[in-house]
Amino acid sequence: MAALVPAAPAQTRALVAARFNPLIRPYLVLQVGVALAVTVIGLPLAVLWFLGVGQWWARHYFDKLECHLDDRKLRFKRGILVTVDKTIPLENIQDVTFVEGPILRHFNLATLKFETGGSGAGQAHDMQLTGLIDAHLLRDEILARRDALKQAQRQAPATEVAPGAASEQLATLKSIEGHLAQLVELLKDRKLP
Repeated sequence: MAALVPAAPAQTRALVAARFNPLIRPYLVLQVGVALAVTVIGLPLAVLWFLGVGQWWARHYFDKLECHLDDRKLRFKRGILVTVDKTIPLENIQDVTFVEGPILRHFNLATLKFETGGSGAGQAHDMQLTGLIDAHLLRDEILARRDALKQAQRQAPATEVAPGAASEQLATLKSIEGHLAQLVELLKDRKLP
């Protein structure tokens, strides 16, 4: 039951469309239902949740889940009423954490948490994916593609300007310098009150 397309050894790898485990539906129903039941005010809502609203919501939520990985970015989409479509450039990913607690393990699920460059202490796990099939393989593939991208960026030769373009740029800069000199002279002649 492989969920990932194997990476091609060539420069450009195939797009990976990760799949989600259908067992995420009962997990989400249980997770939200328990959160509702814990509060006294949410107890009546928890009853409605477990009687069918939660199953309807989880089914539609599952149908909207998407995760795609290419050579430059990871894109994740979810939501029913409020849709979240998040893209993370691979070079910004610092680490991907694989989490599998006892409840997740019971449902044969795992969570991937992403730590990105520039995120604060409270935002380190801003994006997380729960319910991916073969999450550990996706984690490895993300990190491998990130490393390949960084390696390619380090090895990329500095862009050189063609000889004709260099002389054109020099002429433009000299023209700008001449106009600036004229502006300076005009400002010197202008008397301030």
